[in-house]
Amino acid sequence: MTQTKGLKLALDDYGSFLGMEKGCFVVKDRNDNVERYPLFEQEIGEVVLKSGNSISTGALASLGFWDVDILVLTRRGRPVAFLRSLEDDSHVKTRVRQYEALNSGRGVYVAKQLVKAKIQGQNQVLKKHRLPPHESPSLLAADAIQGDEVKSVRHRLMTIEGHHSKRYFHQIWTLLPAWLRPEARKSFKAYDGLNNLLNLAYEMLSWKVHIALVKAKLEPYLGFLHSVQYAKPSLVCDFAELYRYLMDDFVIWYCQRLRKKDFMAKSETYRNRRAKREYLNDKKTQDFMKKLNDFFQSTVEIPRIRIGKRQEVETLINEEAWLLAKFVRKEKEAWKPRIANLSISC
Repeated sequence: MTQTKGLKLALDDYGSFLGMEKGCFVVKDRNDNVERYPLFEQEIGEVVLKSGNSISTGALASLGFWDVDILVLTRRGRPVAFLRSLEDDSHVKTRVRQYEALNSGRGVYVAKQLVKAKIQGQNQVLKKHRLPPHESPSLLAADAIQGDEVKSVRHRLMTIEGHHSKRYFHQIWTLLPAWLRPEARKSFKAYDGLNNLLNLAYEMLSWKVHIALVKAKLEPYLGFLHSVQYAKPSLVCDFAELYRYLMDDFVIWYCQRLRKKDFMAKSETYRNRRAKREYLNDKKTQDFMKKLNDFFQSTVEIPRIRIGKRQEVETLINEEAWLLAKFVRKEKEAWKPRIANLSISC
């Protein structure tokens, strides 16, 4: 059946229908069970539709009129579309300021904060598992880079990030079962199972980040740390760096329960080279995605902007995108990404 959590209405089960009736959103499942959500009594911030369910044009029109976002997923939970009101693009000031920041010290400041926050996040994973953390001079090295334009400092910042990431992955590989450890971190077209599992987690993170940036009225394809290229959502790549450490820690936890039989090999061709690539089998992939989605709903000890000492990981991503947008619009003098502490592993 459907479930609500906060302001989100999600149709998860196959055969559900969302419609409008007498001022209420009405959800009917395949067994004709009905749930009603009065439009003016319970504010709905987002509707999630999974393939296999349906929605009436009347409900679509009402959601659009009241500026409620609609996320469309495949049956396996992969986002494929994000429907918004036509008025959503009227917030042009944020995007104008974002373009201006690309060639100013403000953009350089954001790029430095991203690299420093990523190093701090990696340190959280290393400390949790009692491994040697990155040394503090690493953060000072990023701050010491001079330049007022993003293009002039991007390469040097990425060099610092790459150096620390190489050392970081070399250490966390030791936390994995010996048979699963790869020789190195590989992103695109990896052949081993562990790297492909990490890539899947990062891809799911990118979906969450992309949606958060759009909600914050930012341009997902105009980044500061990653270069601007055709079809590359560079700001998504930038912002995802803040939370990769959470994905790493989740994958470390998940891999402790895996066995060799949980993986399968597929023969694929890439650049005229044919080889076998390892993936989780279909059953385990669905389990992995479900548990990772649950992880995004778990809480971290970072105060919410308005009220509360804890918040969900997904809420944190949305809030941080909103704070970045305020900094880009020059409504905040500084922006320092909030990094969640991880409990120490025994």
